[in-house]
Amino acid sequence: ILFTENCYMYIMIKAPKPLFRSLSVAALGRSQKRCFSQAMASASSGNLRMALDVQLQEIKNQGTYKNERIITSPQSSVVSIKGTDHKVLNFCANNYLGLANHPEVVQAAKDTIDDHGFGLASVRFICGTQDIHKELEETIAKFHDMDDAILYPSCFDANAGLFEAILGKDDAVISDELNHASIIDGIRLCKAGRFRYKHMDMTHLEECLVQTQDRNIRLIVTDGVFSMDGDVAPLKDICNLAEKYDATYSLTNVMPQDFLGQQDEEPSNTVMYMAV
Repeated sequence: ILFTENCYMYIMIKAPKPLFRSLSVAALGRSQKRCFSQAMASASSGNLRMALDVQLQEIKNQGTYKNERIITSPQSSVVSIKGTDHKVLNFCANNYLGLANHPEVVQAAKDTIDDHGFGLASVRFICGTQDIHKELEETIAKFHDMDDAILYPSCFDANAGLFEAILGKDDAVISDELNHASIIDGIRLCKAGRFRYKHMDMTHLEECLVQTQDRNIRLIVTDGVFSMDGDVAPLKDICNLAEKYDATYSLTNVMPQDFLGQQDEEPSNTVMYMAV
């Protein structure tokens, strides 16, 4: 790195890290220190850009690079896409009941804007909770015969807010190996011991429960309906094992609850019933 009083030049070289650590930054003047910091930041930025370019090219070579399809119409089973005049069949939205653009839903949204405004400019716990939020939470809780409910923008957010909040280092979370990505990411945020059981394998789940009997809280986590394969979790068997080993379980329905409808009464050891 070559310094002058008001500007700098730098050359990327391959050198051992101790060489950079041995530089005496304290011996530099104020402007030279600033130049040094800027140079190192630029060098790091260049390395990051090059690394990302390589990774993106590898993804493209593997055929897994995803280009956004820009929808220019309301969400529906048939949509318009930017770049083509043809209508496109949409098989990948979670709009199972067609409510995303249902006339009654659209009108209710318009009416709510007139009554409650557009947006809250705040998070819930500061000044972002309105009466309509509580009304919806109470309705959802009643539908599932639960004590209460908390609204989240998505199930990813719900799972990010669950495990870290209720589990500590002395606890254990036992998760089905094919659980939704939002569950996996949420579990990573907590300090509890992590255990995975084979997909819907109750024998393996019981082995995990036996293995974790020294833990304080043990939380069994499963999708209600596994969205990629359509498998329905054996909830009664999971509940029986949870009761046998004094554990609790969390049932997560990331997408399918709206078309499955109301189920039988949830057992008392269900910690959460989330649906989007």
